Amino acid sequence: MNRGHLVRLGLVAILAALALSEVLIPNAPSISESTPGNNTLGMRLGLDLSGGIRLVYEANLSQKGNESAADALDGVVDIISRRVDAFGVSEPVIQTQGGDRISIQLPGIRDMQAAIDLVGQTAELDYRELTPESWGLVQDLTGQGLRPDYKFLTTEGVIEWIPATGINNEGEEIHLTGKFLKRNTLVQIDQTTNEPRVSFEFDGEGAELFAQITGRLVEKPLGIFLDNQYVSSPIVRSRIEGGSGVIENINLENARELAILLNAGALPVPLGHWDRGTFLSGPAIQDEVDPTLGADSLKKSLIAGAIGLILVLVFMALFYRLPGLLAGGALIIYGIFVLAAFKLIPVTLTLAGIAAFVLSIGMAVDANVLIFERLKEELRAGRTLGGAIEAGFNRAWTAIRDSNITTLIICGILYWMGSRFAEPRVQGFALTLAIGVALSMFTAIFVTRTFLRLFVGTGVADHLWLFGAPRPEKTSDSEEYG
Repeated sequence: MNRGHLVRLGLVAILAALALSEVLIPNAPSISESTPGNNTLGMRLGLDLSGGIRLVYEANLSQKGNESAADALDGVVDIISRRVDAFGVSEPVIQTQGGDRISIQLPGIRDMQAAIDLVGQTAELDYRELTPESWGLVQDLTGQGLRPDYKFLTTEGVIEWIPATGINNEGEEIHLTGKFLKRNTLVQIDQTTNEPRVSFEFDGEGAELFAQITGRLVEKPLGIFLDNQYVSSPIVRSRIEGGSGVIENINLENARELAILLNAGALPVPLGHWDRGTFLSGPAIQDEVDPTLGADSLKKSLIAGAIGLILVLVFMALFYRLPGLLAGGALIIYGIFVLAAFKLIPVTLTLAGIAAFVLSIGMAVDANVLIFERLKEELRAGRTLGGAIEAGFNRAWTAIRDSNITTLIICGILYWMGSRFAEPRVQGFALTLAIGVALSMFTAIFVTRTFLRLFVGTGVADHLWLFGAPRPEKTSDSEEYG
């Protein structure tokens, strides 16, 4: 065995050790910055395996303004992505579907209503002030020693709120809304009352409008509304310069959701569904996937994959003898490489993805079959083991290359089609198969070849029948095989 063979063997050992450590460490680092949700050995599981919620909304494109339908839908996807990412959902799948639908998959989420509230809320924040008549009514209640309940009075329609406006640099009267907010809203705990509050900050134009409005409403309530629903009405104590403020009288859960909504921004178009020509709130489709179904499917898939791998290893060992045993070792290393790649990228595993992984094992075996058949032909032609190995690999390479490139092209088409029609299972199958095919070429050409070269120049090379050559006939002088 020469030095070059030892270097290649050492490289294979180092790569296999690194890949194995990536597979076995549950929280090994990955390229993605997101935090894994339900997982197996730290691998991300899709909706069909981990359970979760699927929502499909229709967008009311009649209210898209001057935007094109495609731009409005892209804006919706972007805003929903920011919302669910901030909410801590692992590996959500949010895609457009057709011309007016948004498909949303939320693995690991169990609360259907919370998901609907988070995703479907338009999140249009605006500020309002009381009409003179309503303010007079509030003062009368205060003079009678009563503390006005602004939420109750608003809900009951006793008092009326009108838009709080200011004058911009062009002299136009502008309603102060959430579009002037910076994306740095956060939840704080008041050190005095120990109650949560939402801290916000306006941009330059919004800060000027806010200063004008608070200057006009000193000792009066400033109403805060979200999607036309009353949130709170803090009393303005003085003119507020700098454009920052807080929303109080809100519980911690609502404060957190409000901060997420404000940071993500308002949806450019309402989401809901059409029913007999009427646009209603709520998703058009809502499905809840039981995680026990996913666990059962995952278990059965792993058992099927293990049985298939064992049968393949037995077949290779029986049919191709020593090269078959070496190919079995290379296949095990291949499996470690693929699982490490799934974690490192990371890939969200679905049942379709597992099926693609099992299929890629068969394709990895196919490459070895081509190589070993070529090897047997060269040995039968009278070549030495070293020459037969090199010739066999070189002649099989073109067939392996062309077949795998064709498969990779198909994977690209499948991935594009899955993205086009919002079908993540097709995308997962395509991505998983592409990774498996690429790594199968590496293991077949580099790893298996390195293993075979170990026997060149050794005593094993004298027994060519172990590598597929015909067994020599016995002679009268020796009972051994040459």
